[in-house]
Amino acid sequence: MRRLLPYPLLWVALLLLWVLLNESLSPGTILLGIVLAFVGCWCLALLKPARARVRRPAVALRLLGMVLADIYRSSIAVALIILSPKRKDRRSGFLSIPLELRDPYGLAVLACILTAAPGTAWVEFDSAKGTLLLHILDLVDEATWVDTVKNRYERPLMEIFQ
Repeated sequence: MRRLLPYPLLWVALLLLWVLLNESLSPGTILLGIVLAFVGCWCLALLKPARARVRRPAVALRLLGMVLADIYRSSIAVALIILSPKRKDRRSGFLSIPLELRDPYGLAVLACILTAAPGTAWVEFDSAKGTLLLHILDLVDEATWVDTVKNRYERPLMEIFQ
């Protein structure tokens, strides 16, 4: 079964997504969704991605709670910046942050975390130097941002993935 359908959960998810995105629930739509889901699973199987190993699920849950709280706080901060245009002391900018994290899954999660929080965007990761280039909407204190990324996000991700 694994040879025919290498990722059964992905197949179901792709099929459900196809059905949800289409307006009609005709047999042709479902058949096309089945074929596209098979092709998507086979393409992923050809890539042979390495399995992610989550070493500390409790740390992952704690990190999830921190990220959700940070996204909430950041949403409010960005809304205040946008709704109060009279303050001219705001400045956006780019910040280069050295990272110790090298696991590709950990880096992908870090990219999702930093981009999901309003006001920040992952721009580039230089794997040779191990530096992250981050764009920040309200860059007041660079040291605080470096400390936040390294201690609040990178350290737990290293515990989870490395």
